[in-house]
Amino acid sequence: MIEEKEKKFLTVAPFQCAWRKDLKFREAGRGCVAFDAFAHNDVTVVFRENVGSQHYHYKRDNSPHYTVILGSHRNRRLKIEVDGKTVVDEEGVALCCSSMFQSYWISIYDGLISVGKGRYPFQNLVFQWLDSNPNCSVRYVGLSSWDKHVGYRNVNVLPLPKNHMLLWKQVDSGEYEGTDDGEEELEGGQMSYERRGLENFLESWELSDVLFIVGKEERLVPAHKVILQASGNFPLSSSNEDVIQLQDATYPILHALLQYIYTGHTQISESQLGSLWALSLQFEVMPLGKFCEEIVERFKLNKKLFDSGKNVELSYPSSQPHCCMAFPSQLPINVQRLKQLQSTGDYSDINIYIEGHGLVAQPHKVILSLWSVPFSKMFTNGMSESRSSEVFLRDVSPEAFKVMLEFMYSGELGLEDSVEFGTLLLQALLLADQFGVTLLYQECCKTLLECLSEDSVGPILQAVSLIPSCKLIEETCERKFAMHFDYCTTTSLDFILLDETNFSNIIQHQDLTVTSEERVLNAIFMWCMRDKELCGWEVVAELLALSTPDLLFRDRLQSLNNLLPFVRFPLMPYDLLKKLGQSNIRRHVPIFDDLVREGICYAEFGSLRPGNDQNPRFQHRRSSFKELQYICDGDSNGVLYFAGTSYGEHQWINPVLAKRITITASSPPSRYTDPKTLVSRTYQGTSFAGPCMEDGHIRAWWMVDIGQDHQLMCNHYTLRQDGSRAFIRFWNLQGSLDGKTWTNLRVHENDQTMCKADQFASWPITGPHALLPFRFFRVVLTGPTTDASNPHNLCICFLELYGYFH
Repeated sequence: MIEEKEKKFLTVAPFQCAWRKDLKFREAGRGCVAFDAFAHNDVTVVFRENVGSQHYHYKRDNSPHYTVILGSHRNRRLKIEVDGKTVVDEEGVALCCSSMFQSYWISIYDGLISVGKGRYPFQNLVFQWLDSNPNCSVRYVGLSSWDKHVGYRNVNVLPLPKNHMLLWKQVDSGEYEGTDDGEEELEGGQMSYERRGLENFLESWELSDVLFIVGKEERLVPAHKVILQASGNFPLSSSNEDVIQLQDATYPILHALLQYIYTGHTQISESQLGSLWALSLQFEVMPLGKFCEEIVERFKLNKKLFDSGKNVELSYPSSQPHCCMAFPSQLPINVQRLKQLQSTGDYSDINIYIEGHGLVAQPHKVILSLWSVPFSKMFTNGMSESRSSEVFLRDVSPEAFKVMLEFMYSGELGLEDSVEFGTLLLQALLLADQFGVTLLYQECCKTLLECLSEDSVGPILQAVSLIPSCKLIEETCERKFAMHFDYCTTTSLDFILLDETNFSNIIQHQDLTVTSEERVLNAIFMWCMRDKELCGWEVVAELLALSTPDLLFRDRLQSLNNLLPFVRFPLMPYDLLKKLGQSNIRRHVPIFDDLVREGICYAEFGSLRPGNDQNPRFQHRRSSFKELQYICDGDSNGVLYFAGTSYGEHQWINPVLAKRITITASSPPSRYTDPKTLVSRTYQGTSFAGPCMEDGHIRAWWMVDIGQDHQLMCNHYTLRQDGSRAFIRFWNLQGSLDGKTWTNLRVHENDQTMCKADQFASWPITGPHALLPFRFFRVVLTGPTTDASNPHNLCICFLELYGYFH
């Protein structure tokens, strides 16, 4: 469902700025940009009212803008500038890391600039500044640098969540100094994992399965086998009633050992340091033992390092200083050993069964309770599971459950790229939401945003729309779908499974980018019919001649009445409106009749009522496709000519020589099989592609590749005959996305059009295939020409394509 996941990198050279088309706030003055950056210093983000040039630098910009510089002054300060003037210069805030990518987010809300660190936007706020004279027009986001290259990846512009007012509350209270990757209170009042970490189970009888009996007083100290065994080597058995006798130890020493294991830090008096060292060696808690040894050696060398009677602080040095605080990071726990205990089920105290799949896991209650409030309540609130060693689950994917377990034991989302990657990620997201595994939920959301593409946005939107807490992803998906509306409603018809709310939001979206209003109308009809085949309004008109709206649209008939007013009929071509007015739809669907009448009236008489200019129904939508319309044979309006001008940048040169397009032939190159002649503006007397064997048939073809970054919805094409008399009669024009699987755009059977040398001829492409975007096109000879001596040579000296180009 989701294409192979890839990281999109962008390197910005010194004194330059990158302006990507998708980096734009949905609402002027309000939005958030989240990104990963790799730099020694000066990660610079510019917020501007309009897009700047590539060579633009924020120091030389005269237009209104905000600039946020992370790691300014050689990675010592945070700076914010307004129109080039410094308004914030704070030391030691949001600094860069030169050894790895770091995650940041920056939001703007009516002049309130919020800066955060970490993978999760709107959490872990580190700085805020409020502009007393806010610029509410900034909309475009530029990624810049100062005197060193900066690498960016996973850049996403997100709308502000509905609870963005929480950011204002933090301004009032001053609560903006957080630690990396977040200790913020989550939406809905739930506390994040860090507030209920492993320290809460220190010497707790809850879910304990081993007892220490300490000293002569035989004090009982509870603990948890899986935690102990992942931290060292304790004398444990598989029974549920393990007891470890420590007659020669004292409680303060054991407490310090357990505190170090469960929290990553402890303190102890100098006189007890040797005993703690010995106990850590006894149970092979090697990080603590090594730390104690180092301190003892330093003490021997210089006794003045320690004042008698004061406690010694012992903290575990995390090997991942920039990772989040989630279990088991920053604890002296061997993650590999912990995962091995998960895999083998050693010391397990719970069996997880999933209906239809039997026993799927033997985890540990304490680990599940660490991450999940529902599991914690299940095991401690007197429910049946708290008295039993078995849990039965229904309607749960076993593969997704295993992904969640692996995350609980490692703190990392370990999903391998595969065909099922997207499906599994969505299932893990739903499961994390169901069991309240907040950090897994956030990680899945982050990964989904990174993987979001035109092909995956529909299925993701269907899934997240069911989860109230996924509103941010839902809104992002709706915007992505709207911006690629043509592609998302033609390449895959899964969009008919969207619910009415999502589909209606997309149709009304201010960023809806579409080729024509006819395309919007056709998509509405397909959605309302739940049609799994690409069709247009003409098909609907034919069906209504034999059926009724109730039978054709069933339970979505009312939805049709709700959605049709969002089509901007007044902007349709007059000829199309006349055809719509003569169709069966108008006679069977009253609201359609009213809307078509309005469109015809507007086309004939113009704006009839004041205020039409402000009414969205009379405003053209955005279009990502440039219309390259056929005018006459041999004109300069086609795609291949446009590519020869570097897409309108300079005078025309042959696009094959300029390497803007690639043309190949079915036969090896020769003096008469020269790709560049096919797009030359000069007539060639002899030009042909020779025959080859393809799928057991003799074929000859010319193929055009318009480039990996371009697509064309072809609605017209032109050929020119060379000087021979080998006139084509049987041929196809085909399109392809990959150059392997071909779609017939127009089929010619015994077409007599070409009948003399040096002749131009053009044909329209009609029907649903004219709405499909392709990268590759080819003219393929499917039958003999009129020249009996060379019946299988494709003799054309010119090709041009027209349509909507992206």
